[in-house]
Amino acid sequence: MSATAPASTATPPLPPASPSASGGKRGSPVAGFFIDLGIAVVALFGLSLISGLAWGLYRGAVVGAQAARDGSTLDPGALSQQLGQPGALAQILMALIATGGAALLLYFLRRRADAAERHASMQAARRPSTWGWTLLVATAVVIGSNLIAYLAKQAGVEPVPTNLALMEQALSRFPWFLAVFAIVLAPAYEELLFRRVLFGRLWKAGRIWLGVLLSSLAFALVHEIPGTSANGPLEIAQLWLVYGGMGAAFAWLYQRTGTLWAPIVAHGLNNAIALAALVFLGLH
Repeated sequence: MSATAPASTATPPLPPASPSASGGKRGSPVAGFFIDLGIAVVALFGLSLISGLAWGLYRGAVVGAQAARDGSTLDPGALSQQLGQPGALAQILMALIATGGAALLLYFLRRRADAAERHASMQAARRPSTWGWTLLVATAVVIGSNLIAYLAKQAGVEPVPTNLALMEQALSRFPWFLAVFAIVLAPAYEELLFRRVLFGRLWKAGRIWLGVLLSSLAFALVHEIPGTSANGPLEIAQLWLVYGGMGAAFAWLYQRTGTLWAPIVAHGLNNAIALAALVFLGLH
């Protein structure tokens, strides 16, 4: 069925989550949103630290075992150089553990779906119009992102995404793992965190457009944190516009179809096209 001819014109309702899953029914939903966001940030940094320490212990064991086999002693002054830096695979696994873990923690602790919502989501996933809207939004996101990039380039603004070097390194060494991560895993946990947990809390409270705005801002900030790359203010603003627009489109799609599977698939399609452009055209 065409995306412009949905089976029903009514927006699918969002069944209320259980009190234990939503963190209670009382209080301001905006305060709840920022509590969720704060927990996500703490969990993200905590899991990043833990995974980084785990990698350091692993590398230390490898270096120590190698020194024992060679009959040499470790030089404390050169230990940092011997340990090195995490490679592409290690960095992707760390991101998966940190962001995926934070998303699962927030989902089960604050916004777990009940049986009624899971049933409604599966019903929505069976409607042909759901996948028509999904293709429409995915297409709009790709076209919109490239249009923004083209207009910015005409103005002399050409940002480099923070994760581009990592993607290129992973692509050369672990292409299939990168494809699974970018097309399947990352869309799943990002949509769970930003659309189901953050946007979903304000949607449930009837603050749909505020939810779209705040969750999209959070989505943009996570993808391009100032000071973590050589991008200047204009370059960062362009990336925020792209990522924020993407987040808003996926939130609208979630609200329009009533199932999180729709933005997960749309997000995966967007990433698949971006990865294909990087592989075959060298574009980013």
